[in-house]
Amino acid sequence: MSEHQEYLAQRQLKRGTAGWILLAGLGVSYVISGDFAGWNFGIGQAGWGGFLIAAIAMAVMYFTLVLSLAEMSAAIPAAGGGYSFARQAMGPTGGFFTGLSVLIEYALAPAAIVIFIGSAVNELMGIDGPLVYAIFYAIFIGIHMAGVGEALKVMMVISGLAVLAILMTAGVLVTEFDASKLFDIAPTTAQATELLPFGWYGVWAALPFAMWLFLAVEGVPLAAEEAKNPAKDVPKGIIGAMLFLLVTATLVVLLLAGAVGSEVIANSAVPLVDALKLTGNPTVATAVNILGLAGLIASFFSIIYGYSRLVFALSRAGYLPKSLSLTNKNKVPARALVVPGVFGFVVSLTGEGDLILAMAVVGATVSYALMSLSHILLRIKQPELHRPYKTPGGMLTSGTSLVLSLIAMTGVYAFDPSAFFMTIGLFVVGGAYYGLYSRNKLVATTAEEEFEMLSVAEKELEAIN
Repeated sequence: MSEHQEYLAQRQLKRGTAGWILLAGLGVSYVISGDFAGWNFGIGQAGWGGFLIAAIAMAVMYFTLVLSLAEMSAAIPAAGGGYSFARQAMGPTGGFFTGLSVLIEYALAPAAIVIFIGSAVNELMGIDGPLVYAIFYAIFIGIHMAGVGEALKVMMVISGLAVLAILMTAGVLVTEFDASKLFDIAPTTAQATELLPFGWYGVWAALPFAMWLFLAVEGVPLAAEEAKNPAKDVPKGIIGAMLFLLVTATLVVLLLAGAVGSEVIANSAVPLVDALKLTGNPTVATAVNILGLAGLIASFFSIIYGYSRLVFALSRAGYLPKSLSLTNKNKVPARALVVPGVFGFVVSLTGEGDLILAMAVVGATVSYALMSLSHILLRIKQPELHRPYKTPGGMLTSGTSLVLSLIAMTGVYAFDPSAFFMTIGLFVVGGAYYGLYSRNKLVATTAEEEFEMLSVAEKELEAIN
């Protein structure tokens, strides 16, 4: 067995496991917890009208990004997702910083979500804190160890329960809707209006909260190497997920504030539950409260999957220690599941869920800008690249997501400068690690070399088997 064959034989994912429906479910699962809480604090920053503007802007950003990713994932179906696209478009350094920005998002987001899970468990059972965080990390990393097919099926069931909670809430609140309640936050200055009670600055500060309605849907291409037909399944999966999430976002943003008022929703830790209670539906509220925990678990569970595949790809390429990409008998990257999980658990001990999630948003927006730029550069540099799916609007579409992602990144600074600068600190540390160490440890000097090596070694292994 050649050196390349031996290297890849120890780093095999289970191919042909996920069809487009499972991939769409993965995309919804990444995001669904954001419909239950978090986004609503943006109404407190901008009023309902201002938040609607922010939400529309972020919906456009995500939709144009998704269309760009659909093209790149069909052309370059690798487990690294955005990192793989950026490396092919911008070389090793561009690939590293794109991968680092996604890693910041995907390693920090579960730490924030598990804190929110702890709060939900505390309300239901009266227990919270490190023990709850450790139990949830252990259980769901353990399920992932069983194999991707089993994990994604469990995820689909949990996500289905969360979606059921949103649909139940919408069905009850639609009869309570009153448009006048949307604008019950009084203007704060003489220049402010009923539509924008905190002015345009509020819209700017609300952008990170509007992102919670769609945050992490871009992770679907991380499953490309495990898809049945990556060229068709990944584009259909990620676009299908985005369209579904547009529907759920519309339901919660419109119906909750329209039923009980924007001011109530802006200050609620559990907006769906509070809206149901205040409209005289305590039984449904209790059911939704329990199912809301399923929503948090769905996102926690699926983002763990996402970070493991990203760490696997970065490690296999040599950006991270190569031992992290070793796979077990179930073809699962066990160390790539456990090591970031331990990091996330330690971060969760701070209890600063909002700060951690704001930092994750900074990482996300940097990655969106770099992935959008990758789409533009690949169109310019490699027009001959085989593209089974082509982005409608081409570079205009990816250019739109590039501009909006840069604006969204500054929105975190408007809301919480400390989160912004702490995340920049993580980029500095990561950049130093790359410059001083990992850039000299890469398995291949270019993306093309890496993909060619993997392709040749895979064919050789198949011939042996």
